Amino acid sequence: MTESELLLKNVRNKVELTPSEEEEFLACFKRTIIKKKQFIVQPEFVAKYRTYIVKGAFRGYVIGDEGEEHTISFAIDDWWTSDIDSYVNQKPSTMFVVALEDCTVLQIDYKKEEELKASNPKFERLFRIQAEKGMAFLQKRLISNLTQSAEERYEHFLQNYSQFVNRVPQYALASFLNMTTEYLSRIRNKRVQTNS
Repeated sequence: MTESELLLKNVRNKVELTPSEEEEFLACFKRTIIKKKQFIVQPEFVAKYRTYIVKGAFRGYVIGDEGEEHTISFAIDDWWTSDIDSYVNQKPSTMFVVALEDCTVLQIDYKKEEELKASNPKFERLFRIQAEKGMAFLQKRLISNLTQSAEERYEHFLQNYSQFVNRVPQYALASFLNMTTEYLSRIRNKRVQTNS
C-alpha cells in the first residue's frame, strides 16, 4: 500500500470521500522524513503541523519543575500526533514531540487544514471525529490513573496497546503509566514469573 493509500484508509474509517475530495485532501499533505531523536514540536514554538505517521514512533512529553519528564502520548504507524493545544490554538507549545525511530510522515499545516474544513463539511467532520476520539482516549486515561493500581494500568496498556510495548523505551512507558521505571520493571518481572 502506498503512503497516500494508508492515509486514505485511515480517513475512510471516519468519513466517506469522493475521488475528487480524496485528491483535494491528499494535495494538502507533504511527505517528510524525520530522523530518530528529531523533534517535530518543542516548547515555545507553535506546532505547525498535524502529523500522520506512515511508519515510525513518536513520544510527546513535558518536563516538570524538578526536571522530570512526564510522557503525555505515544503515536506509531497509522496514528496522528502533534501538540493539539498548540496546533489548534496556534499558540506556543508546552511540550516536546520527538521521534523514537526513523519515521516517514505526512503533514498538513494549520492554514491548509482550516481551508479544507471551510471548503467542505466532510473535512470538518473528519477532524471533529478525530478530536472526539482523542478526547475520549484522554478521559479514559485520566480515569485509569485515578482509579486503577499500577499493575492494572500496565495490564490495560498491554491488552489495548500491545503494539507499543516493544517500540517505546521502558522509562517513557513507566512515565506514561504514572510510575517509576523501577516499579514497572518489578511488575514486568512478576508477570514473567507468574506466566512461566
